[in-house]
Amino acid sequence: MAADNKKKKTIQILQKYSMLVAGIILMALAVNLIYEPMGLVTGGVSGIAIVVKYLTEPFIEGGGVPVWLTNVLFNVPLFLLAFWMEGKKYIVSGLVGTVIFTLALYLIPVCNLQLEDKLLGALFGGALTGVGIGLVFSVSASTGGTDLLAMLIHDKKRHISAPQILYVIDGTIILSGAMVFGISNALYAIIAVFITTKFSDAILEGLKFAKMAYIISNEYEKIANVILTSMDRGVTGVYAKGMYSNADKKMLFCVVSKKEIVQIIEISKKMDPNS
Repeated sequence: MAADNKKKKTIQILQKYSMLVAGIILMALAVNLIYEPMGLVTGGVSGIAIVVKYLTEPFIEGGGVPVWLTNVLFNVPLFLLAFWMEGKKYIVSGLVGTVIFTLALYLIPVCNLQLEDKLLGALFGGALTGVGIGLVFSVSASTGGTDLLAMLIHDKKRHISAPQILYVIDGTIILSGAMVFGISNALYAIIAVFITTKFSDAILEGLKFAKMAYIISNEYEKIANVILTSMDRGVTGVYAKGMYSNADKKMLFCVVSKKEIVQIIEISKKMDPNS
C-alpha cells in the first residue's frame, strides 16, 4: 500500500513538472519567436526585457542586453525582497518556474518568423502565451516577475486587489512599449494580451469568472483556517447530512478565482485526503 502511494505521488510530481515545463516553453517561444522580433510589449518582465534590449542595442555589441539576462536581473532582487518580507510564502511556487523560464529564454534561439501581418503575430503569440500560462497556473506555479511584485504590494495594501495592481504594472509596461515601438505596436500588444487572457481562462476553468468551491471533510476547521490565512478568502460553513450514511457533516464553501481553484483542491487534499 505504501509503495503504491509512493508511486502515485511520484507520478503526480512528474505530471506537475511536465505541465510546468511545457507551459513555460510555450511562453518562451512566444517571446523569442514573436514578441521580441516584432517589438510587441505585452507586459511582464519579458516586456521590460524587450524594451531594455532595444534601448541598449546601440551600446552593446551583439544586439543589446539579452531578454533572459534582464529576466534574471529583475527577479533575483525581487525574490530576495519577497523572502525578506514574507519568508518562504512565495519562494517555492515561483522560484522553480522562474529558473526554468530563464533557461528556456536562453536556450530557445531568437528567430524572426518573418510574419508580415502583426495581427497574426499578436493572435498566435497570445495563444501560445495563454496556453502556457494556463498550464503553469494549473499546477499552482508561477514565473515570478510582475505577478510576484503585485502580490508583495497587495500584502502591504490589502484594500487593493492583486489583479488590480498587476493591471497597473503591466499597463505601465505596455505604455513604455508604445513610447519605444509606437502606438500601432502597442495596440497589437493589447490584442495579444486579450487573446492570452481568453486562452488561459479556457485552459483553467472555461469562461466563467469565478467558481464556488464546496468542501466536505471531517477536518473542516483545519481546511478553513488554511484558506483564511494563506489565501485571504472568506469561508462559510454549513451543516449537511450524508444521505447514504445518514451522518451529520460540515460543508465549507467559498468563492475563488479560476487560478485559485487548483490551490483549494490541493489544500483540501493535504489536510484530508478523503475530502
